[in-house]
Parts: sequence; C-alpha cells; structure tokens
Amino acid sequence: MCRSIKTLRPPVLPTEATEEDIHAAALQYVRKVSGFRAPAAHNREVFERAVEEVAEATRRLLDGLEVRGAARAVEHEEAAGRVRAQDVS
Repeated sequence: MCRSIKTLRPPVLPTEATEEDIHAAALQYVRKVSGFRAPAAHNREVFERAVEEVAEATRRLLDGLEVRGAARAVEHEEAAGRVRAQDVS
C-alpha cells in the first residue's frame, strides 16, 4: 500500500480523524490504484468521484470500528513520549 496513507483510528491517531485526514488518505489511495498523480481532463470526473467514494467508505469504516483497549494504548504512548523527552534532556 501507499506509505503516505496513515492509520486514522485511535490510538494511532490520538484524536478523531478530520475530514482533511480522510480526504488525503482517499486521494492517496486513488492515486496509487489509478497510477495517476493528477488525472487528465477526460478522467478528472471519474477520479474525483472515486476519491469521494473512498472517503465515504473510510468514514463508514471509522464510524463502525470498535477499538478495545484504546485508552490503555494512549496511556502507554504518552508514557513512552515522556520517557523519550527525559532521554533528550
């Protein structure tokens, strides 16, 4: 998969994914699958429709996921961040 697509669910993303996050992931996916960074004029409509459909499917997926243990994972990541910050000091 495309490396620039990031995980959009907690605890990997500490807050809820924004519309911009979802759209960026959908755009990267459609670019990867189509092989086009930017479509030609005659493909623009189908390209943009695909981005919107992937974004909508992503919203439904994220809304439907039940992430168990997310609070523990966030606490663990915060603790790890504090340890890293102390190591830098």
